[in-house]
Amino acid sequence: MVASADRRPPASEDVVTPSYLPLVLVNLATLFSAIGNGIAIVVLPWLVLERTGRATDAAIVAGAAAIPLLVSSLFSGTFVDKFGRRRTSMISDALSAMSVAAIPIIAATAGLTIPVIAALAALGAVFDPAGMAARESMLPAATRTAKWKLDRTNSVYEANFNVAYLIGPGIGGVLIATIGAVNTLWVTAAGFVFSIVVVAFIRLPGAGVPEHEHRPKSIWHGTLDGLRFVWNNKLLRTLALIDMAVVALYMPVESVVFPVYFTELDQPAQLGSVLMALAIGGIIGSLAYAPLAPIMSRRLIMIFAVAVLGIAMLAMALLPPLWVILVLAGLQGLVYGPVGPIANYAMQTHSPEHMRGRVVGVMTSTAYAAGPLGYLAVGPLLDQLGIASTFVTLSIPIILIAAVCASLPVLRELDRPRHSTDVS
Repeated sequence: MVASADRRPPASEDVVTPSYLPLVLVNLATLFSAIGNGIAIVVLPWLVLERTGRATDAAIVAGAAAIPLLVSSLFSGTFVDKFGRRRTSMISDALSAMSVAAIPIIAATAGLTIPVIAALAALGAVFDPAGMAARESMLPAATRTAKWKLDRTNSVYEANFNVAYLIGPGIGGVLIATIGAVNTLWVTAAGFVFSIVVVAFIRLPGAGVPEHEHRPKSIWHGTLDGLRFVWNNKLLRTLALIDMAVVALYMPVESVVFPVYFTELDQPAQLGSVLMALAIGGIIGSLAYAPLAPIMSRRLIMIFAVAVLGIAMLAMALLPPLWVILVLAGLQGLVYGPVGPIANYAMQTHSPEHMRGRVVGVMTSTAYAAGPLGYLAVGPLLDQLGIASTFVTLSIPIILIAAVCASLPVLRELDRPRHSTDVS
């Protein structure tokens, strides 16, 4: 009997009933906010192309929305660590909602011009990274509350994010065809408002205002601390550089190349369907990561994802029939779906709790750093070389990046056991 008693866990380790509510609320808030952004991805380029029909103008607006993301995402994590995760998320979504709602208001009064659209797109983009970093920083605490593993949480979170980009562009394409691009932006604003309401009900350790000793001394000093931390961590630095390169080459496809192609065909619904195929593939790929993580190498999953992404983009240069484009888009989403959860896992297991917002912010900003260059380069490429040649120009470097990834020993760190917030 004594031996039996010895096998009992200490009282402090007694099983506690998992609480899934915080994890559900974090994902629901992310869903609403990302749906709004998903709609905007379709609406803003369409709004420009309706007025001028020039790919360069659409690229300028996309670049105007992306350039502020570089600066704001870099500092966003410091705001999260200084003012608190829940508060930062709510303020961010409130400001995003107001900037988006300003577009239909100005359209109905003073009238829209390309510079006005670009300015409002830039203003709206400034606030998004802080909200994203705040919600993502809540994931480890929500994981502990739900008694899940980090891989499972990240898998669901990224799948949820892809659900938003499945719903958002689909809604955007349908609404453009029914109520027009300008009025569709009211739905974008509503997504941010719903996110605010959901976040108000989240109760998690670390979600409120941080303890004074854990707050950054200032926004500037906190951001420098985050930059130094990421740069001095070999794995995080490598992942950030890979992400920069891939985003610069791939994001213009969704935001500029596809809108130009389907505008020429006068098929907004087909644009929505291709972006939906990407999201469906991403959802399946993200959800598949959770059961794959314990039995497969994270490093090999990542290398495979980058390689197939580039090959599928190269195949799109043939401008095949719509059903083939949909298959290729779905394949891209499928193989790249696990990359987000893998990057999240690296950040969560390689950063201290009190610096998580800054680490997330810095890692996010590296992707946005390359985005504007990609957007601005793709517009002239499309106007001068055409859609097929632009696909070739963007896809071949991605395939080369996959080859480089295969030769990097540091990526083996993704598969080495490490102290983390994983729970059973």
